[in-house]
Amino acid sequence: MLDNHAKLVKVIAASEGIVGRKKLQKIIYIMKKLGLPFEEKYTFYFYGPYSEELSLRIEELTNLGFVSEVKEKKSNYYQYRYQVTEQGEDFLKHSNTELPPEISIAKQMKEQSSRFLELVSTMLYFDHLPKQEIEQKVQEVKAKSNYTSEDIEQAWEYINSIKK
Repeated sequence: MLDNHAKLVKVIAASEGIVGRKKLQKIIYIMKKLGLPFEEKYTFYFYGPYSEELSLRIEELTNLGFVSEVKEKKSNYYQYRYQVTEQGEDFLKHSNTELPPEISIAKQMKEQSSRFLELVSTMLYFDHLPKQEIEQKVQEVKAKSNYTSEDIEQAWEYINSIKK
């Protein structure tokens, strides 16, 4: 019971906290696409792949006191900081949920910008298409993001580096 919740707490703990709802969504999605055992269902939304299930689980984790969610005011917007609490650490000690060592990639991913992770996750969302079609699809669905060919090339390099 609560295995999916424990997986999320483990990712946040391994990352030493994550700043941003969008970033958290993208990290979990990318890890799922890399074959890590996350069960959240995703649909394509404004900022790329989005999981309502993930949002609800995070809300439950904050309500249970396992994860803290701190709202921080930035210049013209708010962002949310997620940290594992002491109760969350205790929860993990009693959980039998296992995640492979690749979970450590979450810490590296959190250093990337949300915008970049949005691009990477969008490209992975369309990974059933040939490379050229993926690039066309990204330009179509993310036209307002103004991704350059250099951004897309960087994202391909990043995808190849994390798939190893």
